Amino acid sequence: MYYDLLFEAVWNTLRSFGYSHYGVESGAVAVLHTWGQNLSLHPHIHCIVPAAGYTPDGKWKNIGKPGGAYLYPVHQLSDAFKGRFLDSLKRALRKQNALLMFNDKVQQAYGTRWVVHSEPSLASADHVVKYLGQYTHRVAITNQRILNIANGKITFIAKDYRDRAIKKPVPLDGVEFLRRFTMHILPRRFVKIRRYGIYNHTTKRNLGLRFAPEEKPDIDTLIKRKQPPETNQQRFERLTGVNPCQCPVCKTGRMVAVRELPRIRSPVWFLSKQPQAQV
Repeated sequence: MYYDLLFEAVWNTLRSFGYSHYGVESGAVAVLHTWGQNLSLHPHIHCIVPAAGYTPDGKWKNIGKPGGAYLYPVHQLSDAFKGRFLDSLKRALRKQNALLMFNDKVQQAYGTRWVVHSEPSLASADHVVKYLGQYTHRVAITNQRILNIANGKITFIAKDYRDRAIKKPVPLDGVEFLRRFTMHILPRRFVKIRRYGIYNHTTKRNLGLRFAPEEKPDIDTLIKRKQPPETNQQRFERLTGVNPCQCPVCKTGRMVAVRELPRIRSPVWFLSKQPQAQV
């Protein structure tokens, strides 16, 4: 139940920000992780959010700002997510008649500062998907992190984020290791990778969305791109229909520059050279 509430709060927050800030139906690919470096229970969701979406009238619109700026304000995103998740949690506990049992913890969570980590993509979309894909089918720990198994104890390597993310060995009793590991086994048929908005199959079908690859430019377009930039004379002829280099008398000859006239003297300099009136 709690993981479903977590997914729901994440998408509702992102969707409301997409409408309120940019007026679009955006989307997200969300992946659930439940573990920390030391196998502790640390449920969190990674999201890939596109900087684009569809307006209510069905037009594609790029959103955000160029140059790697954040898509949404991080502080507002944190407060909005906290409110939506805790409100959903209270409703779920109320239906199970368990709100009084956990109400103190919920109120304590309301008074705690929540932080939603958000950052722009540091590389291409393919790189981001490939990086996140390394963790989609991994559970808690890999064999490479296990250093030693002996005398009923297991020692594995983990990053200590409280100490500059330095890798340190973590010794655990075998029973404790298994207890921590089993906390991250999800229920049967639980979907931990979910697509929302324009990435969801139902939404794409209802809106008739088609994500076709960008068409390659034809030969004429490529030739036009290789042409030199338009000069001032060419721009003048295109806008007015008059060729400034054509002879205005015979209409056939082409005028050439004989000499360049000097610049007109500025009024301040010209007046300073005039004789002063005598009184």
